Amino acid sequence: MANTYTQIYIHVVFAVQGRQNLILKENKEELHKYITGIIRNKGQKLIAINSMPDHVHLLIGLKPNMALSDLIRDVKNNSSTFINEKKWIREKFNWQKGFGAFSYAHSQVDAVAKYILNQEKHHARKTFKEEYLEMLKAFNVEYDEKYLFEFIEDVGTQ
Repeated sequence: MANTYTQIYIHVVFAVQGRQNLILKENKEELHKYITGIIRNKGQKLIAINSMPDHVHLLIGLKPNMALSDLIRDVKNNSSTFINEKKWIREKFNWQKGFGAFSYAHSQVDAVAKYILNQEKHHARKTFKEEYLEMLKAFNVEYDEKYLFEFIEDVGTQ
């Protein structure tokens, strides 16, 4: 796209289906590398990645040639296939439907990247649910709480 100049920084958060703790420490680095490859192969820039046992954080420099929803669909589809092929868990692995996405200015990129890279320390004080609700409220995102958190007992009833 000639004469198109952008700076689009998006912090993306998505969870394991049923909010199960299925991202094990011993698999985390390999999963991060795989997700990094997906994003790079789509021509996008991954600035930071980290995960907890039940969710993933990404900071992406998004180019305007791809819709964010298409990128995250591909990340989730391809990474869940990767996890299933690796047989890291006994049952079938899936990500929860949907994701959160929050935009930042260039001046905030370093702070957001540090926040993402320090998830373990951050979650020692705050649950994922508390963190996510705070982000939605801070960004004035309207939401329906019944769709936010799909816990394992909810999965069988859908």
